[in-house]
Amino acid sequence: MSTTTPRASLAAPDLSTRTLTTDGGGRRRRHHQGSVQHPRDTAVKRTLYAIAGIGSALVFGVPLVWSILRAFQPEAVITQAPDPATFFQLGWQNFSAVFSSSSHLLTGVLNSVIVSVSTAVLTAVIATMAGYGFARFRFGGSGLVFGLVLLTMMVPFQAILTPLYLELNAMKLTNSLLGLVLFYTTVNLPFGVFVMRNAFESIPTELEDSAFVDGASRFRVVVSVLRPLLLPGAATAALYAFLASWTEFLGALTFLTKDSLYTLPVALLNLQTGAYGQVSYGNLVAGSVVAMIPCIALYVGLQRFYVAGLSSGALKG
Repeated sequence: MSTTTPRASLAAPDLSTRTLTTDGGGRRRRHHQGSVQHPRDTAVKRTLYAIAGIGSALVFGVPLVWSILRAFQPEAVITQAPDPATFFQLGWQNFSAVFSSSSHLLTGVLNSVIVSVSTAVLTAVIATMAGYGFARFRFGGSGLVFGLVLLTMMVPFQAILTPLYLELNAMKLTNSLLGLVLFYTTVNLPFGVFVMRNAFESIPTELEDSAFVDGASRFRVVVSVLRPLLLPGAATAALYAFLASWTEFLGALTFLTKDSLYTLPVALLNLQTGAYGQVSYGNLVAGSVVAMIPCIALYVGLQRFYVAGLSSGALKG
């Protein structure tokens, strides 16, 4: 009885896309190699990326450096057209006037720090709780309620400033930093809820189930188990609320009437006006630089959390 053996294929193996390697046990593994990129294409792409990066840095960096240089120039130089002969006549006279005892700018900075930090913390805490409720609890009309929360983001607070003032006045919260914190938290809360709800949606529920089996409560699960995964979203909500409340002007001007309670934007308005209604550009530019420092420092320190928080929920884990 004869047996036939199949003839081996005479086609040569495709060595350009596959290679055989031997591991420690003598077994052969097959790897697929990707297409090799030409060095010239890589150099062109790097050049384009470098040009785009340098251009973006110039667009955002030149105005910043220009403002800082202007803040150290005398008022006579600021009000004139840029002249190379006098452009680098720098001094501290504007900052001395800004931080004088009569300017009340330090009081405005302190009030803004209190209001902005309190708003950021309160917004992050409430948004985390609301986001957990929308992401993990399914109740009748939950989608409609969440849609209404998002709908409030489309309504500018200037349109409802009058009823907000009447409500705060009835609660005896006008001329109060607490009332301003509650106002800013209410305005920034919809965005925070949106971010935190997406952050919870991107976390697998199996993590919570395992913690529940071990006897952990919901509060313990959020604080201990999910906290590292929620940190980017919470930082995004807090940073957004801080920047919005730090630079907000109209609400502070409406709800506050005492000089000792003015925040930094309102204090800058009073600082820029000199004698006979003239604008003091030196004080204004110096005060603007002071107002920029916390925003830049906070954003640079939390930018990786901010980017990760904005993209949370884009991909399911």
